[in-house]
Amino acid sequence: MTPAPYAADPARSRGRRHHEPTDALRGPRDAFQRDRDRVIHSISFRRLRHKTQVFMAPDGDHFRVRLTHSLEVAQIGRTVARALGLNEDLTEAICLAHDIGHPPFGHAGEDALKAALNEAGGFDHNGHTLRVLTAIERPYPGWDGLNLTWECLEGLAKHNGPQRHSGWAMREADAAFPLQLDSWPSLEAQVAAIADDIAYDNHDIDDGLRAGLLTLDQLMEVPMVARGWAAVQARFPDIAADASGLRLHRELVRAQIGVMVNDLLAETRARIAEARIDSVDAVRTTRHALVGFTAAMREEERTLKRFMYANLYHHPHQLTAAAAARTVVAGLFDAFHAEPALMGDRWSVVPSDEPGRSRQVADYIAGMTDRFAVSKYREIIGPVELPEGF
Repeated sequence: MTPAPYAADPARSRGRRHHEPTDALRGPRDAFQRDRDRVIHSISFRRLRHKTQVFMAPDGDHFRVRLTHSLEVAQIGRTVARALGLNEDLTEAICLAHDIGHPPFGHAGEDALKAALNEAGGFDHNGHTLRVLTAIERPYPGWDGLNLTWECLEGLAKHNGPQRHSGWAMREADAAFPLQLDSWPSLEAQVAAIADDIAYDNHDIDDGLRAGLLTLDQLMEVPMVARGWAAVQARFPDIAADASGLRLHRELVRAQIGVMVNDLLAETRARIAEARIDSVDAVRTTRHALVGFTAAMREEERTLKRFMYANLYHHPHQLTAAAAARTVVAGLFDAFHAEPALMGDRWSVVPSDEPGRSRQVADYIAGMTDRFAVSKYREIIGPVELPEGF
């Protein structure tokens, strides 16, 4: 397929922060393909398999975690990028890496680190993603970080839009390799952002039903879901109600993803045409997102999100688990801050002054998986009461 004129072009990349001699390249891959592969081969990416998506350290093998969520985002992102004539490899690299900065226990862990670093500049997972990929990951002998392209780092920094009030971690990454934080990113990055929304909007329904924290009757309160369920039943009228189970539930989720993707493609094409976008540079000079839903679908999606927050994310079981997670992260932070040697040889030499000391402790904790954080808490602090499901 011929790339669209506004697709990111690896042959015209703005390059990497650290020069890499051409004789060091491995295999016939372009710059964005190498970005994707570096993310996949990173330690931080592997650790996502034991980090919370919705359910913390879930006992069930069928629930999503950060790793499987990132793979699902990448699948949706590649599909949309291909349909729009964008660069699929850059889109996939951003999708796969977008959650690498998440600490253990998802947003509950992030809240605890944010509170712990209140006097040291705070913590946010998006800024920490840039910190991990440019400084903490160290697989190469010549420099810190994965040395990703400018376009990949820019997309990760700004996939949710311009960053005019960025935190300290993102500002540090930007100071070392300026990413034009106040402009809109590439269409590939914008696709990655909305692919993330589509993935968790729908797959969290699947997990919520499987866990028994959501019921189909509850979901019928959401007009878009109710219409989708009626359409699924109409397509499969011969499946007995007592035999449908998760098969029809999963068909509902698949169909709803399709509806949202089709709306996204039609609206995005219309916006690109209306704005007369003919280059990557033209994308960055716009004053609004070019990739997005129609107004009607945007409101439907917001209604679904409100329902999910009220009925799944803020479910009593989830709130109990989040409280336990914050206890673990806050306890670990206090212990490591007081006695850095507890972090082991690589991390135990910490700055003596602030904010450096607190930030290094947070770096260590943010890299933990759910189960390692719980294990470490029990080892150095003591028993912790955890809700069923850990």
